[in-house]
Amino acid sequence: MARRTRERILELSLALFNERGEPNVTTNHIADELEISPGNLYYHFRNKDDIIEQLFARYEERMDQALIRPEGRLPDLETIWMQLHMVYECIWDYRFLYRDLVDILARSRKIRMHFSRILRRATENARDVLGGLVSAGVMRASAEEVEALATNILVVATFWLNYSSVQGEKDEQRAIRAGIRQVMMLLAPFLRDAERVHLHTLCRAYDPA
Repeated sequence: MARRTRERILELSLALFNERGEPNVTTNHIADELEISPGNLYYHFRNKDDIIEQLFARYEERMDQALIRPEGRLPDLETIWMQLHMVYECIWDYRFLYRDLVDILARSRKIRMHFSRILRRATENARDVLGGLVSAGVMRASAEEVEALATNILVVATFWLNYSSVQGEKDEQRAIRAGIRQVMMLLAPFLRDAERVHLHTLCRAYDPA
């Protein structure tokens, strides 16, 4: 029973943080929605920041899985598209972290250190995938261009939902598809002609409009 209550607190907290924004949700709001006493909530979590840290741990585990590269073969455009989809779905499901990122990182040294680790891993992953595309002859790019492109991909992915929210987008799948398309279009200038045509075919198939 205690384990189920803890799980319910985490599930509802995530939903409320995503819906209302983390700064607008208190532990009293969470307890009221669950129809439990604040004391019951504090039995499971010290405070709201403790809840956020537990949610972040789940986000980190899922993002680590999304960043695993298929082994034994060089990447292609479809591989990148599918990996981006998993990354963007994770970002969407934990979007409160991104929409209030600066404030959350300022409050928690632990989350700040772990988020920095995720960014480093994601940058390394992007660099390796782009290098694989160069090795496979899919794209032409120097080492400096690969490095800059990897950084640009991380900047777009990290702040895409903030941009999308400002634009008024509330549909999950449209936001995800648009974000993936934006990242993929960063590759276009570096692709060989046949692969560029293939990229545009993929973009039309997943057109967010």
